[in-house]
This record gives sequence, structure tokens and C-alpha cells, in this order.
Amino acid sequence: MAQQDWLYGIHSVQAVLEKEPQRILEILVAKGRSDDRMNQLVNSARKQGISVQFTHKKTLDDKSNGEQHQGVMARAKAARTLNDDDLDVILNNEESPFILVLDGVTDPHNLGACLRNADAAGAHALVVPKDNSASVTPVVRKVAAGAAETVPLIQVTNLSRALKHMQEKGVWVIGTAGEAEQLIYDCKLPKSLAIVMGAEGKGMRRLTRETCDELVKLPMAGSVSSLNVSVASGICLFEAVRQLR
Repeated sequence: MAQQDWLYGIHSVQAVLEKEPQRILEILVAKGRSDDRMNQLVNSARKQGISVQFTHKKTLDDKSNGEQHQGVMARAKAARTLNDDDLDVILNNEESPFILVLDGVTDPHNLGACLRNADAAGAHALVVPKDNSASVTPVVRKVAAGAAETVPLIQVTNLSRALKHMQEKGVWVIGTAGEAEQLIYDCKLPKSLAIVMGAEGKGMRRLTRETCDELVKLPMAGSVSSLNVSVASGICLFEAVRQLR
């Protein structure tokens, strides 16, 4: 039997319904949930021949393991896992690749928030190592609010090798590290750019750090030593957007 996912939250269900409706097998809606957005989603699904079942809210609560489902869930065929070959397609097809890289980020909420940041900033992909990293789960899709369907999440076998391949394709790789001497605001960022964020607490792994063309940091004026990785990635992505505009 083909692997299946549960999607929950109106953003993630709507995003898959718009972009990959063939994946959705059925939609569950909480009885009594009736508003314009939900009615639009239900009507769109029915027009495409997708079964919509109205059920008790507790059924959705049990299936979502306590996560906020906003009164809607969908059972769907699992999305295809993207790999090194998909990264190569982006590097070959985009004139100025703009990529976010996460090294060892294992929290699904952080991954979802980073996908949302990447979508908002116009990044072409989010790259993570295949091992020791969060992957796309229902929680990630919910937090990403639809961005998991718009930003390719690419799992590479060897992250340092993937970074070197980006460099060979003309992409400048900058890593964020607390010990860096240069602030990101003082770094002139090129159009072809990969921004590497390390895991909270540990930061980037040694090989990842050594592969980067340049290391930068954010100014920290308070008593905390670092920011949440999704907050830091948002700041770095939009500094690149600001410079390139």
C-alpha cells in the first residue's frame, strides 16, 4: 500500500488541493465548521471529485495528536521526497539560485517556520541533510501554512558535498556563526546565494562551517546568546532580499 500523509489546517489542505489535488484521497471537516473559507475549500474539493466527510471534532482531535487542525484534515498520498538530483535541476535552471540551508535542525515547528520564511523571501529551495534533520510531517505542513507545497524541501545525502556543488555552480555560501567577526549587515551579498543556518545550541557542524565561503553573525545586544533558528533565518533571508532590491 502506498504511503499516506495526514494533512491538517486549512492552509496546508488548501495548498495541496490547489497544487496537487490528485494526492488528496478524502477530506474530513468538523461538524458545525461553516464559514466562507471552509465552504470554498469544500466546494473546490467536491468539484474535483474528492470525498468530503463531516465528522465530530473529537475525531479530528484524535487523528491530529493534539495539534491544531482548524476543523479540517485531509488523507493524502505521500509527497515525493526530493534529493540531490532535484537540487541540481534548480541550480541549472535558476539564473540566480537563492537557497536556505539548515544543518541539523530537528524540530518540526522550526522547519515549518523556516519553510514559511523561505517562501515569503522568494527562496528557490530549502536544503537539509537526509540524516539528523526534521522532514516534512503534518506538523511541519501545518506550521508552514502552505509553504511546504511551494518551497521544495530537498534532502541531500552529504551536506558539505552539496554545498561544494553549489559553489561549483557559482553560488556564494555564507554560514551563520556566533564566533564570526562580520555582521551580516556589513556583508555584500550576491544574487546567487545560499544561507546556512546551524542547529540551535550546536550551530553548524565543523565540515559545514569549513565549506562556507564566508561566516557572518547577527548583532546580539541582550543577555541571550542566540535567536531561534526560524527567527534568525528570517532576518538573514530578508537582509538578502533588502540588498538585492
